[in-house]
Amino acid sequence: MATTALPTPLDQQRRTRFALPGGPGWWTFCAAASLALAVFTSLGPHRAWGAAGALGYAAAAVLAACGRPARTVGAVAVTGGVVLPLVVLLAVDRAQLEVEVVARAAALLLADGTPYAAHPLIPEDFTPYLPGMAAFGLPEAVAGSGPLTDPRLWMGAAFLATFAYALPTGFRREPLLWVAACPLVALPLAVGGVDLPVVGLMCLGLAEAGRGRGGRAGLWLGLAAALKWTAWPALPVALALLAAGSAGYRRRAGLRCAFVALLTAAALGLPAAWRDPGAFHAHVIAFPLGLTDAVSSAASPLPGQLLATHVPGGRTLALGLLGASALLAAVSLLVRPPAAAPDAALRLAVGLLLAIAFLPATRFGYLVHPLVLAAWAAVVRQRPVDAPVFVRIQKKATR
Repeated sequence: MATTALPTPLDQQRRTRFALPGGPGWWTFCAAASLALAVFTSLGPHRAWGAAGALGYAAAAVLAACGRPARTVGAVAVTGGVVLPLVVLLAVDRAQLEVEVVARAAALLLADGTPYAAHPLIPEDFTPYLPGMAAFGLPEAVAGSGPLTDPRLWMGAAFLATFAYALPTGFRREPLLWVAACPLVALPLAVGGVDLPVVGLMCLGLAEAGRGRGGRAGLWLGLAAALKWTAWPALPVALALLAAGSAGYRRRAGLRCAFVALLTAAALGLPAAWRDPGAFHAHVIAFPLGLTDAVSSAASPLPGQLLATHVPGGRTLALGLLGASALLAAVSLLVRPPAAAPDAALRLAVGLLLAIAFLPATRFGYLVHPLVLAAWAAVVRQRPVDAPVFVRIQKKATR
């Protein structure tokens, strides 16, 4: 005879325990990293963020050492790492270059029907993003420049909303605070960064794929694919995840996901590409691959960039390693597809990490993709998305 019992408080604590680092050591590390950036960077917005972040993270470390609740510690870290520098930078109208690029792309889209300048000459003239990214600059293009129309606000809001919605219901506040406070995320939230809405949509697409909802997964992944090339690897991972489901729906769900994703990306991207194919190729393909006279400023000292800069034929070697990584990732999806959404997110995180490492032109900021995906997987693995409330089964002998 088997009976069911409601979960005990200990069971609930085990199931909802916050798995991401949040002790004094973690916040001390964040404070040290912020202070180092403030000291060594030559970029004014980054210096302002580093100074404010160091104070906020140091206060969070003290509170964590005193045993204060994780929510209180996270709120203090977000205040110092995001809110304070964001308010200051908005007040003085300073931002990372990407913010200006997105705003200009939106203005060009409204004026010419394409977000790409016809004759770019210097790196600052290029818009190396897909056409959908210009949507975040439309408020400024329509209503004029101001704190409320700044593209970084809309990009940050899109990330926070999509990432929160991708988290398990009722288990969102602490993971969202941790991710927002993490330096790799807090920095672009404050100074501006185009990668945040992309990775937020990827998490949401994988969450829907994990639920077997192919159409919804395709919609979110299609929106991400219309923003930046880095979102496209998420589509085959989501298809592999859907293919691992039960035979009754996996084929239809996979086809629906692929169709909706490609249709969404094409609807948002093809009109601008059709309007000026030459400009589209120069901005979105040639410039990121280093095939133009203007050289991208993305030059963080990661393996691909070091090979391309210091080794004869290093660019070709880096691209070869990039291709080999992509091939291995594809084979892994075919041989052993991910069985659950957290597995898919980790597989995608590893693939993107290898791609970032071997790209000839790359930045440390791109690491926000694998970081957010891995953090999301860690949270969801603790409590699966949309999982029913578990009950504890107690077996009793019958007489």
